[in-house]
Amino acid sequence: MSTRTPRRRLVRRLFVGQLLVILVGAATLGVVAFLVAPPIFHDHIRRAVGPVSDVVAHHLDRALSETLSLALTLGVLAAAIAATAVSWLLATRIARPVEQLSRTAGALADGRLTERAPRPAADDELADLTDAFNEMADALEHTEDTRRRLLADLAHELRTPLATIQAYHEGLADGVVEIDDATFAILEEATGRLQRLLEDLSLVSRAEEGQLALELSPLDVGAIVRAAVGASTPDARERQVELRHRLPEGPLTLTGDRDRLTQVLTNLLRNALEHTPGGGRVTVSAEHVHDQVSIEVRDTGAGIAPEHLPQVFERFFRADPARRPVAGSGIGLTISRAIVHGHGGTITADSDGLGRGATFTVRLPSGPG
Repeated sequence: MSTRTPRRRLVRRLFVGQLLVILVGAATLGVVAFLVAPPIFHDHIRRAVGPVSDVVAHHLDRALSETLSLALTLGVLAAAIAATAVSWLLATRIARPVEQLSRTAGALADGRLTERAPRPAADDELADLTDAFNEMADALEHTEDTRRRLLADLAHELRTPLATIQAYHEGLADGVVEIDDATFAILEEATGRLQRLLEDLSLVSRAEEGQLALELSPLDVGAIVRAAVGASTPDARERQVELRHRLPEGPLTLTGDRDRLTQVLTNLLRNALEHTPGGGRVTVSAEHVHDQVSIEVRDTGAGIAPEHLPQVFERFFRADPARRPVAGSGIGLTISRAIVHGHGGTITADSDGLGRGATFTVRLPSGPG
């Protein structure tokens, strides 16, 4: 890794610039003084003593010239010394935050993503630049942490079906496992899980890159809700969870992709049922709020800890890493967020805490039906 040592080029440039200002100011002062002072001096002499001889005039001009030269020399020299010190101080103070930003940028480039630039004491543009830079560094660190967690979780998700396929392959090769319908079913389930995982990852990537193809058409939100609830009813009965929906009496319409929005609602219902114990309840409701359609999936299940709410839509995130469902790719909520964003909407998660249920709310722009 490279170590970048500041060469204080900005300090030197600022300092040289200040020196040039001092020199130009001193030269201008001298020229103006020698052009303006003699006529004024001669006018006052004529008014005070009247006409004077050439000898007296010569001595007076010489006295004025020497006085101006000495005063300007001493004054400019003293001012230059003071201004030089102040210029160096100002140049150093201006350049220091930039140098610190440069060092921090070098550290980030070398992979030390926890490095941050100290904020300047003055509340100025350099402080704003430092704040923006540190926010960018926070985003880079979060992205890197997400990437590492994604790779680890992806490896975990791939390991189970691949291990199943490998074990049965070895068993078939050794003659330990028989080729029958049960074997084919297990292998088909394992390969199907891999296929679903790859398709879901591809879907998320396309959606986040703005390349998700949506077949938009006028939709009846009530029909989508009823279809998703109907598809999830057998699972709810098996889990002994009450599943119901609540819709307004009037029409509720928007423009969207029917299959994708049904997929969103199905994912939210599957997530709610997985985290709601027997005897619990899952409720789906929809309503028109201003110029948006709001779809809400509320459950009375395990709930979400406050610190985990910002992460529930990340790939493979689970509040309890030891808990992994036997089906699904682990990115259903991530897919749902991508689809909702592709429709120009928002999706949020709320919970009062562990054991107090959770509510997922989708808001989409309403449209003509």
